Amino acid sequence: MEKLFTIGFTEKKASDFFDLLINAGIKSVIDVRLNNKSQLSGFAKKNDLQYFLREIGNIDYVEAKDLAPEPEMLSNYLKKNMSWEEYADRYLNLISKRNVERLVDKNQLAGNCLLCSEHLPHHCHRRLAAEYLNLHWGSALTISHLIK
Repeated sequence: MEKLFTIGFTEKKASDFFDLLINAGIKSVIDVRLNNKSQLSGFAKKNDLQYFLREIGNIDYVEAKDLAPEPEMLSNYLKKNMSWEEYADRYLNLISKRNVERLVDKNQLAGNCLLCSEHLPHHCHRRLAAEYLNLHWGSALTISHLIK
């Protein structure tokens, strides 16, 4: 069974982040962040990350905005104006309405890695996206979270 990996960059040194990806054999990182150009972590800004992935690990970078949350939804969650449960429910409804299972190619995800900022996957939309897609694809992938 193919694996789908996920990773967040916060609380990771660049060396740990890239080592996790390389050691897992990742060929493409699929960026599911809403804001990927102004992150606090320099190595995770879109253009820098794209360069580092290619130069350090020969890893491709793919932007997948269809899997990103809406700005207002994310803002309300980060400001603690909604609970994790409400955010998760709204996010799952959003990607369902977008029909992301038809927009994202299962073969593009197999063996590759969804990226967002959250350190752990427990309260992160990348985990929700991975589980949603896998459910719609008949549990064809094993989901593995890269954590250090």
